[in-house]
Amino acid sequence: MNEEKYDVVVVGAGPAGSVTARTAAEKGLDVLLIERNQEIGVPVKCAEGLSKDLERFVEIDPRWICTEIKGITTYGPDGTEITLSVEGSDAAGYVLERRLFDKHLAQRAARAGADVRVKTQAYGLIQENGYAKGVYVNAAGEDVCIRADVVVGADGVESRVGRWAGIDTRLPLADVSTCAQFLMTDIDMNENYCEIFFGRNIAPGGYLWVFPKGKRTANVGLGISGEVSGTGHYASDYLRTFVSKQFPNGKVLAEMYGAVPLSGPVYETVANGVVLVGDAARHVQPITGGGIIQALQGGAIAGDVVAKAIKEKNVSKKRLREYEKRWKREFGRVLEVGLKVKHTVVNLDEEEFLTFFHALAGEIRLKDYSERAFLKEMIKKNPRILFSLVRVIF
Repeated sequence: MNEEKYDVVVVGAGPAGSVTARTAAEKGLDVLLIERNQEIGVPVKCAEGLSKDLERFVEIDPRWICTEIKGITTYGPDGTEITLSVEGSDAAGYVLERRLFDKHLAQRAARAGADVRVKTQAYGLIQENGYAKGVYVNAAGEDVCIRADVVVGADGVESRVGRWAGIDTRLPLADVSTCAQFLMTDIDMNENYCEIFFGRNIAPGGYLWVFPKGKRTANVGLGISGEVSGTGHYASDYLRTFVSKQFPNGKVLAEMYGAVPLSGPVYETVANGVVLVGDAARHVQPITGGGIIQALQGGAIAGDVVAKAIKEKNVSKKRLREYEKRWKREFGRVLEVGLKVKHTVVNLDEEEFLTFFHALAGEIRLKDYSERAFLKEMIKKNPRILFSLVRVIF
């Protein structure tokens, strides 16, 4: 078996993995970024919408922006309409072209000095004296031993890297959203606003989205609780039912399926010689299922901490915990509040569920559209239901 040596090997070239690789390479490390698929950014497993908060972490390139949206319109189970927008701005966020966005981030990692390889799948962790020392990979049919001082698991919700390192990455079904999405064209929808639909007959334990991607074209998808998923009640079943009623003449250009962790940060994200980022670290907002912003933030922190640890020749779990302390300080509280809101809302009875949406009805103009601002407004409008969270978020 051929053997190679790097300072860091990053498993998974999504946003979190690419930003980690770029940051570590910029700090002078010898970095390898590997992706199991033959093309970075494909297949797309994302609704592709996010707030303008993105501008804090990456310079916007018009080539990977499909639509600049004015806000979000949400429909409660009885049709109650809530419109979120931003004061003093005609734009609240973007719908991305993730194929191009992910490639852009990987290109930035490559330009910083990282080696990037596709069709390279990790199948085991090299372990010596209680430390990860690299990964075994299959690269286009050839087995290779890639030695590294630190292995970064950016390998998604299943995170085999985490499991190999002894971190229990399993999740109960209630903390997983199973998702289905169609890229549709020739449909009539609001091309300036993202639309979200709630209802236990539409998407039990989750919600449905219509995110515009151009003239009469949109991502139409939904996520449901893993607890209710089963024969005749899969996410794809609910999606086809909605589409047949709402867009009977629409054309499906692509189908996408996947799973999103909604557990919040429930376990350690480091081990000796191992760091987990992105979905693998459960850095996903439980109330929305969004994780791109946290992926960018967490990846930058991980790359910085790993670089310092390697230069100090100390990649122990204790040393790498600086990463956990920093991401918890940056966005941990928002994830925790989102998890508490999710648990509260999903356990409401039908009448309380409607009351929750009625309290939010109408137009809500936020000073800035961020997850924290959204959660604050949700709590402020529903103090009786979410009273226990008031002191946490304000």
